[in-house]
Amino acid sequence: MSDDPSISPLVPREGWHVLHLFYAVDHAQWSMQDDEERRSAKTRLTTLVQEIRATKDTHLLTFAVVTPKADIGFMLLTPDLQDANRFEKQLSLSLGPGILDAAYSYLSQTERSEYTTTAEQYAEQTLKEEKGLEPGTAEFDQALEEFEERMEHYLQHRLYPVLPDWPAICFYPMSKRRQGGDNWYSLPFDERKRLMGGHARTGRAYSGRILQLITGSTGLDDWEWGVTLLAKDTIDIKSIVYEMRFDEVSARFGEFGEFYIGLQLPLAELFRRVCL
Repeated sequence: MSDDPSISPLVPREGWHVLHLFYAVDHAQWSMQDDEERRSAKTRLTTLVQEIRATKDTHLLTFAVVTPKADIGFMLLTPDLQDANRFEKQLSLSLGPGILDAAYSYLSQTERSEYTTTAEQYAEQTLKEEKGLEPGTAEFDQALEEFEERMEHYLQHRLYPVLPDWPAICFYPMSKRRQGGDNWYSLPFDERKRLMGGHARTGRAYSGRILQLITGSTGLDDWEWGVTLLAKDTIDIKSIVYEMRFDEVSARFGEFGEFYIGLQLPLAELFRRVCL
């Protein structure tokens, strides 16, 4: 929260802001620091990370980027865009001026999916038409109640996620194609929902092995969505991305940005890993 009472919070009606931040370490600049300056810098970043994590409804993941695209990565989730902006500036300068060079960043928001089945659709299409259950019966009411509980849990995860400390983290941006006959936004809603349903079934097959968070960025950044995958095994990241590319929704309509792979680490090990 800002110390200036004239600055109002900027919190969305639902969901949180999400910032993916990737930095390269300028080792030439770092080598010019003496031992005391280096210790102070690492203590400053450690204290800042603790302060950010202590902020209400705020999560901060820290990871080492595996490839030379960057060295250090942060994933920040917080409701207030004022806080997100403040934390990003503090993180960028936490080790001292010129030490962390921004390599890539991405801003998005957690969001519900427009293709989520509603309770009314589930009652009509699944319970009545597919299963032949009659409204008002105990079996119908129980099945509908169980569905609503599942969807409440799903929506809570989409909008207000708690991400596990699984070691592998993958991030990439994506958009839907808008070219000629492969213009996603010219398709009828029912067709888009059908295609996304197949995509979702592929994702559910990786339950327990992949935690996937899709955040929206239309109007906020260069792509339309950011995709974050957390896993215990990189084979599962590789497999789910590969398998989903055969879904029509990706094969015809998917456009992808660069992929960033990191390893979630405690800060003490992160410092050693990036040679600080």
